[in-house]
Amino acid sequence: MATFVKPENALKRAEELINVGQKQAALQALHDLITSKRYRTWQKALEKIMFKYVELCVDMRNSRFAKDGLIQYRIVCQQVNVSSLEEVIKHFMHLSTERAEQAHSQVEALEEALDVDDLEMDKRPEDLMLSYVSGCGEKGKNRSDRELVAPWFKFLWDTYRTVLEILKNNSKLEALYAMTAHRAFQFCKTYKRTTEFRRLCEIIRNHLVNLNKYSNQRDRPDLTAPESLQLYLETRMEQLKIVTELDLWQEAFRSVEDIHGLMSQVKKSPKPSLMVIYYSKLTEIFWVADSHLYHAYAWLKLFGLQKNYNKNLSQKDLQLIAASVLLAALSVAPYDHKHGTSHLELENHKERNLCMAGLINFTLDAERKSREVLSRASLLTETANGVMSCVPQEVKDLYYLLENEFLPLDLASRVQPLLAKIAKLGGKLSTASAVPEVQLSQYIPALEKLTTLRVLKQAALVFQTMKIDMISKIIPFFDFAVVEKIAVDAVKYNFVSMKIDHLNGSVYFGNVDVEVNTLCDHLTKLTESLNKVWYLIHPPAPKQSKLEERLYHLSGIVETEHRRLLARKSIIENLKEEHERQMLEMEREEESKRLKMQKITQEAGWKRLEVEYRERERARIRKEIAVKEMQEAQALLEAQRRKVGKRKKPLVEGEVTKQALIELTLSEQLKERQELEKKLQKLAKTMDHLERARHENESLLIEQAWERRLDEERICYEPEQLRAREESKRNHAEDLRRKTRLSRMLEHVDAMRQKINERRVAIGKMERDQMRKLIFLIISEEERIKRLQLGGDRRRSSRGGGTWRLPSSSANSWSSSRNRS
Repeated sequence: MATFVKPENALKRAEELINVGQKQAALQALHDLITSKRYRTWQKALEKIMFKYVELCVDMRNSRFAKDGLIQYRIVCQQVNVSSLEEVIKHFMHLSTERAEQAHSQVEALEEALDVDDLEMDKRPEDLMLSYVSGCGEKGKNRSDRELVAPWFKFLWDTYRTVLEILKNNSKLEALYAMTAHRAFQFCKTYKRTTEFRRLCEIIRNHLVNLNKYSNQRDRPDLTAPESLQLYLETRMEQLKIVTELDLWQEAFRSVEDIHGLMSQVKKSPKPSLMVIYYSKLTEIFWVADSHLYHAYAWLKLFGLQKNYNKNLSQKDLQLIAASVLLAALSVAPYDHKHGTSHLELENHKERNLCMAGLINFTLDAERKSREVLSRASLLTETANGVMSCVPQEVKDLYYLLENEFLPLDLASRVQPLLAKIAKLGGKLSTASAVPEVQLSQYIPALEKLTTLRVLKQAALVFQTMKIDMISKIIPFFDFAVVEKIAVDAVKYNFVSMKIDHLNGSVYFGNVDVEVNTLCDHLTKLTESLNKVWYLIHPPAPKQSKLEERLYHLSGIVETEHRRLLARKSIIENLKEEHERQMLEMEREEESKRLKMQKITQEAGWKRLEVEYRERERARIRKEIAVKEMQEAQALLEAQRRKVGKRKKPLVEGEVTKQALIELTLSEQLKERQELEKKLQKLAKTMDHLERARHENESLLIEQAWERRLDEERICYEPEQLRAREESKRNHAEDLRRKTRLSRMLEHVDAMRQKINERRVAIGKMERDQMRKLIFLIISEEERIKRLQLGGDRRRSSRGGGTWRLPSSSANSWSSSRNRS
């Protein structure tokens, strides 16, 4: 570690090293000065050194040195001149952002250059393999862009994390902390860094947890102060805006919980402008989560804030917001989803309601179990009282049709044109509103479903049976399959009672049994009929001729051989490229070795000079230490003389040295320690006897308590056993009844299984016959080719004349194959 008499000398030394190209040595020299204990008092020269230090850290992308230096400088500036630390941090972030933007401007394909899943993760093994294999054969533009841009953006991300870590829980730098968080949010938004955004939210969340945990910390921000609360809320509101734009809905819900927890810590309510942003984002989150009830309550809260506090809001914008409130309330399902659920699910649903209601600042009665204040009926009552006067006429008409009119046959036909008009309403609002856009078309599917439920409910009160075609006619929004799904949910949650008979094409309202004995085997008959229709529409294709089949197989063989030759050619080209790459690598290694030897020789000269300088410094330090030890020995001797007082025996015998005085002091301390240990042993023995006596007295009380507990558990155990035994008997009786009811289906099941087995046997026999024919054709073709080849050889051998004949074995095999064919 190099030492300097003045900080200015370190700065001059660093500039000299930078001029000769040794930036790492210059950075190390400044780092040694900043972390040294000699310079713990702030002075103007240290600020200049820190500016140069952060510039070197940015040039070399060394985030670890930057963090260490800023932490040490914070210790120096915290109580003296905190504005200096603020200026250094701003300069550091400005340089990092500027260099990252410069790298960004140098590339053309930013999407490919920033294709990194995690900025904190090093290169993956597959990326390294790709970098070696791709070599000269591919264009390296994308890879070079990645190597140019991604490291700078990783360093910029490390810069934001470092600054937030340094500024956390510091009341003097709250504004700078908020500004850094905002810039980090914009960075994640601009470059779609979802992974880093989640980590950033977690970092800020942990900072707030630690702030509440260590309440007695020095320079801790006071959240009860209006300025501090405003900064923290603005930071989290910006976080909520970005997280909804990035579609990170789970993180958005956690951000809402953070904001609600922060608001609940202080009694004073935040500004209306912040609450408008809070409720506008809550509407988006609850809509994505399919929590339509809480979505509507959030719209109601938002409408109240806009109407009461936003005096610049136009009448058109107020109508659109009011229409959103009323349509959101109508979109809530008209039945309770808790019908038929277990006690555990009800308790979980109750806890979820309490959490959701807290987020929208709605107070629920925790003691009420089944009926809760937060419901669709109460929501429509509040909406009708305060919002109805502001909504457009189309929305009013729709509300009265769906909630007050009884038109089972004409309800859907009257609602449909109103929905078409409402779908065209909406759009971007004026700048006076904190809500950027309102789209009423998002409620159309929910309103169509509500209309369908109203039609079915009203039809069940008037009709006992209806045709499916009639229901499809009075509900023009959906196909009957969709209407059937809606009806299934309505029946499940006890909203309407109905059954559908597809065989007769009818719908029965009320508890009507549509199952008869003649429908037991309808699936089997339906399967047979569908098979007959399939064979009539798609008759089996005629068999291909032998020549076509041979040509088909021949084309496959040619294609395979062609691919094999192409693959072999590609392998040979890759081997050539690999050889060329290896030759280039060898040349590069030789050049790097030569440069390395030259660098080693140069560094050896510098090291020799540095060693000589260090030897001189060590000799000077040893001399200073010897003088200091002599002075300390004299001081110890004087102290011992004053302590002992008048003694006939001398303190030390022989030469008075520091070591002798230290040994004398240690021996006296040892005697005092031994006396203290004896006292502690005596005290421990006394405490041991007391503890033993206490345990003996407690044992009787413990046995009596154990016997009382056994009696209480025995009283509770016997009724529980009787209840379990009765429940087991009821379940057994129910199982026997179900077995008796289902036993009448065994005959049909056996018949169906027998038909399937017979069909499988027939198909297997057909496949075996086809396979034998195919084998025979292949063998015949091979024998024919052999005969043709043998006949050609015979002709060439007997070209001068004469006759030839097939061998007896070949002739016999040919005649037998001909007879078989």
